Amino acid sequence: MSDAQGFQIEVPQEIVQYWGWFLAFGIGLVVLGIAAIARSFRATIVTMLFFGWLLIIASGLEIVQSLMVGHWAAFFHHLFAAVLFGVAGILLITKPIMSAETLTLFMGLFFLIGGIFQFVTALVLGSAGWEWQALDGGITFVLGMLVVSQWPISGLWAIGLFLGIDLVFYGAAWIAVALSLRAA
Repeated sequence: MSDAQGFQIEVPQEIVQYWGWFLAFGIGLVVLGIAAIARSFRATIVTMLFFGWLLIIASGLEIVQSLMVGHWAAFFHHLFAAVLFGVAGILLITKPIMSAETLTLFMGLFFLIGGIFQFVTALVLGSAGWEWQALDGGITFVLGMLVVSQWPISGLWAIGLFLGIDLVFYGAAWIAVALSLRAA
């Protein structure tokens, strides 16, 4: 189908015939992304609740796994991890707004530090494409500044907004895949 750096990629006909499903999936993701952007506060709360339940389920699985394995060297390590998962999950479910604010602060600080690191590294190393790396570092830094400067209010919308943007781009990628399969 396409040539990626000298490799010929053959797509099986079984996949090509379902290009419409890939297109529908991509369109669905774009619609969900737009909804998450439009309702970023609600998307943030739903995300916190979703991850809280995932952590509680992971806690239960970790406890069961620890008990099934029995007496082994890492038993208490896994039991401790299960307790941490459970506590984090319960906090996310019972205090979703506070959890979103806390995670948004960490996310903003991560963007600040990561942006500075990427910008400086691009300038110092000067490898091929350093301008794009420096630009990406600068954009990441500015994004971190925007999130941190509006904190704690940004904790109410940032996670939902970023999730929505990610869903839009992920959906667009699936749409592109579907259209390339259709052309094949």
